[in-house]
Amino acid sequence: MGEAGVPVRRGAGRPTREQAAARHEELLETALDLFLENGFDVTTVEMIASRVNMTKRTIYARYPEKSALFLAAVHRAVDGQIVPPEVLEQLDTGDLKQTLEAVARLRIDQVMTPNGLRLQRIINTEGYRFPEIFVANYERSAGPVIDFVAGVLDRAIDAGTIAPIDTDQAARAFMSMVVGGQVRSIVAGRPPSAAQLEERVEFTVRLLLDGLRPR
Repeated sequence: MGEAGVPVRRGAGRPTREQAAARHEELLETALDLFLENGFDVTTVEMIASRVNMTKRTIYARYPEKSALFLAAVHRAVDGQIVPPEVLEQLDTGDLKQTLEAVARLRIDQVMTPNGLRLQRIINTEGYRFPEIFVANYERSAGPVIDFVAGVLDRAIDAGTIAPIDTDQAARAFMSMVVGGQVRSIVAGRPPSAAQLEERVEFTVRLLLDGLRPR
C-alpha cells in the first residue's frame, strides 16, 4: 500500500518461465503455419511477428535468420511425431500379425493429425531447400519405429515364425508399403475411409508374413 492507504499499481513485469515458453511455442506454431501457407520465400519475419504480436527484434534475438526460425518450427513438428519407446513396447502383444497391424495403424493415425499433415506437407514443399528436415524426420520419428519393427521380426526369426531375412530391409519395406502408400492420399486431402485403411493394413501385413513364412 502507498500513502494514505492507496494501493500501489504494479507493472506487468517480466513474463514467467511458463509464459515465455508458451509464447515461444506460439511463435513456432504460427511460423510453421505461415511457411506452409505462403512458402519459405514469401513468408517474412515481419509477417510472423505481426501474426503473433511480437516485435521483429524479439524474434531476431532468438533466431538471427529466417531459416533458423523455419528449422526450429519444423523440428518442433518432428518432435510432436516421436513415439515414446514405452508406447511402442505396449504394441507388442506377442502376436506378430497383431503387433505389425498396431504399428501400422499408429503411424497412419499420426500422419492424419493436424501436426502430422503439416509436417508432411512442409517436407514435401520445402525439403528440396532444406534436406536436413528429411534426415531429422527419419532419425527422430520414423527411424525408431523401423528399428522396433526390425526387432519384432528378429524375435520372430528366433522363434521360427518367419524365415531368416535382413530384418532392417524388411521393416523399411513394410513401413513404406503400409504407411507411405497411404501418406500421399492423406496429404493430398483424399484420405481413405476407415474401412479402406483397415483393409489395406491387413492386406500389407498378410502379404509380408506370407512372403516371410518358413519354406
